Amino acid sequence: TGPMSLECLGNLLRLTLSAEYFEDKYLSFAVVDQSGIAWELDEAMASQCGYTVTYINWSNIEFRASALSCHSRLEKDAFTVTIQIKASHTPDMKNATTHLKSASCHYGPWSPRELVCESNYMEVSVRKEVPQAVKDFIQDEPEDWTHAFPEAKAGEASMWQIVFHQPEEKKAFLVSDAWSAGYGLNTTDTRVLLRIPYTAEQIQLIEDHGITFSAVRSSIFYKQQWMILMVDTSVACPVDGVDYANKTITWTVPKHIQLLSAGATSFKDVLVEAGVNLYKLSAKEMASRKYVLLNDLNAITVKIPIGAEGGYYKTSVSSGQHGAKYTINLFLEHQWEDNKWGLTKHTIVKEIETPFEQVELAITNNSNLSSRLMNVTLGTLLPDVELVNLTIEGVTVAVPEAVQQGCLIHEIRYANGSKAYVIQVPFDAPSIKKEYVGADMRAYTLNITLAFITHPTSETFAVPVIAVSTVKDAVLPSARGFCDGRNLHLIITHGNVDQNWLPFISDQHLTPEVAQKYNYSLRNNGSHLAISVPFLSSHVNYEDFHTSGIKVSLHLTLKDGITLANRRDFSVSCRFPPSDLIQCLPSGTVVITAVKPVGIADLDTSLLVLRDRQCKPILVTEKTATFKFNVNTCGTNRKFNSTTMMYENDVLYFRPGDDRPVYQLKFVCLYAIKQTVDVQYESKKNPPPSIKPGFGSLALSLKIFKDKSYTDPYQESEYPVVKYLREALYFEVELLQPEDVRLELNLGDCWATNTQSQDSLPQWPILINGCENSKDSYRTVFQEVNYSSRAKFPQHLKRFEVRMFTFVQGTTLVQE
Repeated sequence: TGPMSLECLGNLLRLTLSAEYFEDKYLSFAVVDQSGIAWELDEAMASQCGYTVTYINWSNIEFRASALSCHSRLEKDAFTVTIQIKASHTPDMKNATTHLKSASCHYGPWSPRELVCESNYMEVSVRKEVPQAVKDFIQDEPEDWTHAFPEAKAGEASMWQIVFHQPEEKKAFLVSDAWSAGYGLNTTDTRVLLRIPYTAEQIQLIEDHGITFSAVRSSIFYKQQWMILMVDTSVACPVDGVDYANKTITWTVPKHIQLLSAGATSFKDVLVEAGVNLYKLSAKEMASRKYVLLNDLNAITVKIPIGAEGGYYKTSVSSGQHGAKYTINLFLEHQWEDNKWGLTKHTIVKEIETPFEQVELAITNNSNLSSRLMNVTLGTLLPDVELVNLTIEGVTVAVPEAVQQGCLIHEIRYANGSKAYVIQVPFDAPSIKKEYVGADMRAYTLNITLAFITHPTSETFAVPVIAVSTVKDAVLPSARGFCDGRNLHLIITHGNVDQNWLPFISDQHLTPEVAQKYNYSLRNNGSHLAISVPFLSSHVNYEDFHTSGIKVSLHLTLKDGITLANRRDFSVSCRFPPSDLIQCLPSGTVVITAVKPVGIADLDTSLLVLRDRQCKPILVTEKTATFKFNVNTCGTNRKFNSTTMMYENDVLYFRPGDDRPVYQLKFVCLYAIKQTVDVQYESKKNPPPSIKPGFGSLALSLKIFKDKSYTDPYQESEYPVVKYLREALYFEVELLQPEDVRLELNLGDCWATNTQSQDSLPQWPILINGCENSKDSYRTVFQEVNYSSRAKFPQHLKRFEVRMFTFVQGTTLVQE
């Protein structure tokens, strides 16, 4: 009960420390002798002195002490052990809490020979029978021992020695040398003791009845006056003898081990008992647990079903894979009589662990679609496992920090001690991958890796957790298309599934660099993607030719950014007048652009010709060819009527070796023969008022407004202003000072440049001498200024509207 409990179990004392109390603490053990001195234990000293520290039932700590352990106090048929435990939260054991536990255990009667096989040492104790010395007997001289027994010649009177019998030689140690070598030797009033760690140099591996034993054949010598007492202290403990088959553990121990039976000729079984965790079990208790204990002529066999009561499963890791091993701490006591020793008691503590078996961990998706919460359970795990960190999108974070990534972790503990972990992540968290899967459905994917550690072995393993929930909440992108002037426009409204979709036209990924290369307009403000393409370009299709117009189509495909699978197709088609392909200049020069129709896939635009096949295009693209020639050349025909002169020619395409054209585009230029122009004029009788130049200080402002109401100007932080081609810009020039009602503001010249410098080239006039540019296809429009709270002097303001344009040279955009 409580954090520590003591039990007397035959010739062993057990102290159990509760894992719940001592969890996450550093421990040190010491044994207190009769003088009150605490001897701190390490692994070497523990195995030399008869102490064992091990873990049971996942994390509970068990301390065992032999009745003949160092510093135990023996009184008649009882032994007393005092243990000191220190617990600290730091490895340097600062601020440690000290616990002192003492217990006296009754044990007896002792057998003439007792053998103990513990998990970290072998122990043999033999009853001592030394004759009393004769009174006034003359003390012998050391040199006399040389002839009496070779092993004793170097020893002093009353000093023990131990001799190890190896197949090749015998090796003798003084007690002090044997102790320094890690052996435990002791003597009491009635017994001689030898304790041997399994790591000792003199240990041999021997085989008896097919079972391997860890064994030592040794003799302890004691000289007293003219007598030498030799005690056989041989000991053997089984190393293997365990088989695993048909989900059963079978442990076999030979009954008559040759090393322990040397010199004996008769044997008699006295007692065979078995148990678990040092508890002896009755036949009824064994049957209830489906244990089997067989005692035949030559061997003792114990059979335990894997998973049976008394053992437990513990987590194991092999090559990074999670698994489990079944562990059970068996106990076997065999007593027999022979004509050499009399009664021998052989006690074996055997911790058996089954081979590694991989265990798949269940991942259960309990996601709540209505609350948009990914809810995944991982389990079941054994109590000896702890979650230490998570890897989310390549970033490893500790469990407490995972909440900052939108990930909540809950641990569930079940009544049998096992546990599970619940991972909760909102659908909208950045760590959740969202993917359109069709039919208005989106797949939400949680992909994280959980890293675990096992206690107390500190093995690590990782479990990838992938959970997918499908929700019908997809909003697909939509589009509207239109045409103006010489361009086709597509404006795509983004949905919630196309964040990583890419725009393609004619299998060309439309990046900003590609758009700039072809003089396209490409803008994406997060909610809309706007694309503008001239109708004479490489990525449009010319589908139908008619005198009423040319049908031109722009096809755009949105593709998955990873797989490049087609996700959505949009197109816009418009008819452009045939006049957009031809210019009939007053000088008699004709410029005509021929386009490649979709029906002739193999047409090479560079091979297009006019009627005179020597007349070839001056500019060629993948889908267009431009010719420039005079109406009196290239095989052009001329026809007259009463008012017009008509020039005709054809653009032709011939396949090699064929004189019949597979493509023919007829074009006509008409020129008026007679033209009457009416001009209205009137005479000015009064001379115009004269203006005298002068000098003065004027304060002027130039602003751009967002619409024709002229109420909301662009602020400085909003520059530069970005507009589509042909969108209107609303300018206002105002005379700020002086506020003289007699003054009127008149504009002179206003021009646009391609840089911020007013003197840079190229330039385009917007106003010339205060009037719109007559050469502009979209002329400047003046807006009337009426009196208002802003315009107290309407004559001090001039407002005009300009259509957005860009500078081009040929078909190439002029960059700054």
